[in-house]
Amino acid sequence: MGVERKFVKNGLDKAQMAEYFSKQLERAGYGGMNINRTPMGTQVTIFAEKPGMIIGKGGRTIHKLTHDLESVFRVDNPQIDVQEVKVPELNAQMMASRLAGAIERGLYFRKAGHNMLRRIMESGALGCEIDIAGKLTGPRKKTEKFVAGNMIHAGNPAMEIVDKGFAIAIKKLGIIGCRVRIVPPTVKLPGRFKTIQVAAPQGAIEKKPAGIEEIVKAAPVEAKPAVAEHVPEIPKETVQEIHATNLEERMHGDVMEHKHAEYDYWHPASRVHKKEDK
Repeated sequence: MGVERKFVKNGLDKAQMAEYFSKQLERAGYGGMNINRTPMGTQVTIFAEKPGMIIGKGGRTIHKLTHDLESVFRVDNPQIDVQEVKVPELNAQMMASRLAGAIERGLYFRKAGHNMLRRIMESGALGCEIDIAGKLTGPRKKTEKFVAGNMIHAGNPAMEIVDKGFAIAIKKLGIIGCRVRIVPPTVKLPGRFKTIQVAAPQGAIEKKPAGIEEIVKAAPVEAKPAVAEHVPEIPKETVQEIHATNLEERMHGDVMEHKHAEYDYWHPASRVHKKEDK
């Protein structure tokens, strides 16, 4: 068998098995299945709202399902595992079956769609889309869509992230199809990001802009120059009398010179005397 035919046959078998389970396990709240092929056989996981009804008394129902998979669908060594669905409102197949049942009982399709959409979003779903198609309000086919939240329609995330469910409601005018698509709250949507506020390292001091009062307080105070005490000036005549007692004067050309008693050299009398440090 070619590769293409093998993939087509596997997809057809899976669709027929899902239709078979939905009819046989409708009262148990069938919520979809998952098939994994292992070297020991084929692992079939069934999700349901009431696992006890699938197992049956003494395991009769689950043994019957295992026998049907092996004889009718030619599944190699099937092993059925039943798992309970904790939140039915987040299971697309269960919601599609409930919606179809509500429409069959005579509930108006718009009211049924809005009620189902509200229940799904209140359960925490990130997005939901409900399509109801068929003879809704007249002899012609019509499609009514109910959307809320974020929904992915294309690419690989639409196949892996979005949970899909389909059910039919049989009415007098014909069959009405109900399709439900749900984005669970636990998945991470691609292309979404959020900012994280990084805490300041320890020891860092947050500096606030200083106001006028802080600037005035922090400004250095200029020291005022010390005012020297007033020293009385000695009269010039008194100074000349003091120097005249220890001086010898002479005329050297046109320049008047004198010599102090404690020094041995002559110098002009007009020269300013250097003060000696005592």
